[in-house]
Amino acid sequence: MKLPVNAVLFAIGMWFTAAASAADITGAGATFPYPIYAKWADAYHKATGIRLNYQSIGSGGGIKQIKAGTVDFGASDKPLSPEELEKSGLAQFPTVLGGVAPVINLEGIQQGQLKLTGEVLADIFLGKIKRWNDPAIASLNTGLSLPASNIAVVHRADGSGTTFLFTDYLSKVSPAWKESVGADVSVAWPIGTGGKGNEGVANFVKQIKNSIGYVEAAYIKQGRMNYVQLQNPDGAYVTPMEGNFRAAAANAQWNSAGFYEILTNKPGLESWPITGATFVLMHKVQNKPGQALAVLKFFEWAYASGGAMALDLDYVPLPDSLVKQVKGSWSVNVKGKDGQQIYSGGQ
Repeated sequence: MKLPVNAVLFAIGMWFTAAASAADITGAGATFPYPIYAKWADAYHKATGIRLNYQSIGSGGGIKQIKAGTVDFGASDKPLSPEELEKSGLAQFPTVLGGVAPVINLEGIQQGQLKLTGEVLADIFLGKIKRWNDPAIASLNTGLSLPASNIAVVHRADGSGTTFLFTDYLSKVSPAWKESVGADVSVAWPIGTGGKGNEGVANFVKQIKNSIGYVEAAYIKQGRMNYVQLQNPDGAYVTPMEGNFRAAAANAQWNSAGFYEILTNKPGLESWPITGATFVLMHKVQNKPGQALAVLKFFEWAYASGGAMALDLDYVPLPDSLVKQVKGSWSVNVKGKDGQQIYSGGQ
């Protein structure tokens, strides 16, 4: 089933303590986790009955909306720094891990056949490498028949945590990229066509011959897209698969004060170099504690019951130790106006 591009209404159910009342939940932000949030919501809807209106508008939009207080939670693939969280009065926690992958539309090249290094990928997006048969690409792909066609670059047009992960990686592997473009949710792209959301980039790549773009890995499976292999810091060429995302995250150091962690270009023979977590943002002081509890209960359920669904879409569920750490942080970091505890371990 094809997922909608813009705002989507989830019908889901939640249970509450006696102090909490049933109410709809609103969220907005990253398109990176949209496929799994939609799948979780559909499964949860079959069990109970509160609506979650999640607007898949990009991480930049999600950050703006939660800061403005127009939604119950925001979603971002770019973690906010501890300083920004403190300044904005926000709490932050991860929900799943995943990866961002370069995708191509190149006739005669099978899925996963093309190999690229980070430096070559950066030069393509900088416009320095203009044709698919450029020696820099051909030397990595002996045996493949590469066309002399111009490369059509596709990138995000909106503020995006997927873009942050992609450009953060390029900044780590290419001094030229770091100096001229840098890493952020929105950057001044040297070349290319912009698409809105992961969905927009995926659709453009599928429509434009000889193109290359980048999407969250779940969109590869849904759209049956052609991905590339990337060389990781250990020199191995790896594919954007769940096990390789897990390998990249194996040595992450999570701080429960804000769970700030960036997982790009991590060492390890199996590590996918553009791995990242996706995060939920909530206000530390809640004017509507029932709404906050509804959000926390949904993600509590997702941690407990949504792992298999996440794996089906090539996301990585959080390890049990991290889930325990996240749930423990809710009791401390998300409270009512009078400092009362909102979440009490699922009671």
